Amino acid sequence: MNNIHKITILFLFSFSIGFSQEKLTKEDAINLALENNYGIQIAKNKVKIAENNASIYNSGFLPKVTASAGANYNNNSSEFTSQNGDVSETNDAESKLYNASIGLNYTLFDGLGRTYNYKKLKEAYNLSELEAQAIIENSVLQIFTIYYDVAQLTEDELNILESLKISKQRLKRAELSFDYGQSTKLHVLNAEVDVNNDSIRYINTQRFLANSKRDLNLLLGRTITNDFTVDTGISFNLIFDYQNLLEKAKSHNIEILKVEKSIVLSNFDTKINKSDLFPTLNFNSSYGFNKYDYDLTFANSEQLSKGINAGVSLNWNLFDGGNTKTRIQNSKITADNLQVQKELIENELERSIANALEIYNNALFILKAEKKNVETNKRNFSRTEEQFKLGQITSIEFRQAQVNLLNAQSNLNSAKYDAKNAELKLLQLSGELLSQEF
Repeated sequence: MNNIHKITILFLFSFSIGFSQEKLTKEDAINLALENNYGIQIAKNKVKIAENNASIYNSGFLPKVTASAGANYNNNSSEFTSQNGDVSETNDAESKLYNASIGLNYTLFDGLGRTYNYKKLKEAYNLSELEAQAIIENSVLQIFTIYYDVAQLTEDELNILESLKISKQRLKRAELSFDYGQSTKLHVLNAEVDVNNDSIRYINTQRFLANSKRDLNLLLGRTITNDFTVDTGISFNLIFDYQNLLEKAKSHNIEILKVEKSIVLSNFDTKINKSDLFPTLNFNSSYGFNKYDYDLTFANSEQLSKGINAGVSLNWNLFDGGNTKTRIQNSKITADNLQVQKELIENELERSIANALEIYNNALFILKAEKKNVETNKRNFSRTEEQFKLGQITSIEFRQAQVNLLNAQSNLNSAKYDAKNAELKLLQLSGELLSQEF
């Protein structure tokens, strides 16, 4: 064994045992994502904005109260010439003005426009919650996909490491046989090549694993370099019925719920536009105070006025060139388009569920077949190893059995996590992803 290879293995071994690793469960990953994931945080803030918009303070139902106050000062010098030529003048004549008022304006009736607008804002808030839920669902699905990728690579790493140990034992045996003249140098060289190949595969798997961990840390909104281990245990919901899934999807699928909410909003747009056909009745009232301090040129030195003003006004746009009619027609067309979009989503959902269910069932079949394949390869490798130790088969045949076992184990890992991801996709389509316990 060359020195470079020894150093590499020693480094990997010391690195793997030199750091204590956090055990990150699936539940921990979801909780961290709900709290720290950047996309989820942005979605939650958008929900807060929609909630503020749906407040009574943004509804138009509350009156407007305004207050104003002011003061003016004048200092003027004037000269007056009468018709007979007499000249008189006033110097530094001071005048002052003080005023203050408070007013109230309230719309008594606007064709129910603000009523429908307020209801629309409430529905827009509900839609924002659905959009946030869709982002959370997609984030959870993405997190599980990468979590299971980490789990798969973790198991692959262990299997490759075990294969590497076997290759190293074979190399040691070949070196001893060569030293005692029982084999040729070719056996040693073949064993070294296999050790190097397994080492490269092991290092590459470690690199892929480290990359996947960094990807998961990013989604969880935490330090990228956090190291951790994951739970490789997998359980399946083996029973899925197409009709049952379809019924749940039509009631709980986020995309269906979103388009239904959009239809409600579009209907409110139509009603809001129709409100412009009605008159608007406004009430206004104010209380004012004014004080004047006149200069010497006025007959009165001071004037004080205060009082209340109140009134109502009616405004009715009898004809606006057809703009209101156009908006009403367009909002109805928009509602029709949304209804068509809903039908399209329902049909696409039926197809997606049928495809996803077939993928899931096929994945379970492949998983079952790969389990049998691993057991068969384990028995084959065990017998091959015995025959190799007895010198009844060549190192090439032994290596082939070893590679077959390693590939079978890798295929089993892929099949296991492919099946789990297919199950998660079904749960997302049926709207049950966030209600599951993992």
